[in-house]
Amino acid sequence: MSTLNIVLLEPQIPQNTGNIARTCACTGARLHLIEPMGFRIDDKKLKHAGLDYWHFLDISYYRDWEDFLTKNEGEMFFFSTKAPNRYSDVTYPDNCYIVFGREDAGLPEELLKANKEHCVRIPMQSECRSLNLSNSVAIGVYEVLRQWDFPALKESGELTKYEW
Repeated sequence: MSTLNIVLLEPQIPQNTGNIARTCACTGARLHLIEPMGFRIDDKKLKHAGLDYWHFLDISYYRDWEDFLTKNEGEMFFFSTKAPNRYSDVTYPDNCYIVFGREDAGLPEELLKANKEHCVRIPMQSECRSLNLSNSVAIGVYEVLRQWDFPALKESGELTKYEW
């Protein structure tokens, strides 16, 4: 099975991280959380947003960006409102990492500058600052999975009162 990695660099809002954890659990993506975070991992708001999906989650924690880099390898794509490329115009390989920054600051510009060809943007109106982090992650995750033809995901549903 293909591996998709979601990386949150210094997330600040527990509800966003909880929602992202749920997205990862439902899609089979691995979640990587890099400190410092704006909450404790046992935060009630974090757990509530992820609901009862925590046992499906493959999650790793890192003390900082350098710690993450020493323990992981693969092609990385950096989602940013400052990026020059559209997220839908790149090809995402197996075992890639899609990286997102803090809700209040995004990714460090030094990181973006050093990785220009792998910096991607979700198009939006110029008057808007940014999308919500959990929404941005969901858009990125489903673009990668769409390109991979949704491996190992259930693609049809059933009615509860009727049959199709």
